[in-house]
Amino acid sequence: MGLLKYKGYTGSVDYSEEDNCLYGKVLGMSKDAITYEGQDVNELRKDFEEAVDDYLSLCKAQGKEPRVPYSGNLNIRITPEIHSRIAMMAMQAGTTINGFIRDTLANAVGIAKPINV
Repeated sequence: MGLLKYKGYTGSVDYSEEDNCLYGKVLGMSKDAITYEGQDVNELRKDFEEAVDDYLSLCKAQGKEPRVPYSGNLNIRITPEIHSRIAMMAMQAGTTINGFIRDTLANAVGIAKPINV
């Protein structure tokens, strides 16, 4: 699967053999759906960008704040044992639990220098 990026939104690129076209949706939008399609990559990208622009215009016209995919806040549930070990490792590394988890996840997904939040 490929990805498209525009104005902070990331969209998927998929192929429908049945419809013989490319299609996708903006990722990370839990309550609003932004979809698009095209016969080739250029048409798909154009429809993706227009769909994002239409969504932003609609939000503005309705006076509502557009949803932002992947806010950067993540609530996870872990066992007390894992929580304790992470806390100890963070202390040894001289950082916070959030900093330790952020750096560990950044390393796991191949981001060399995580953005400090």
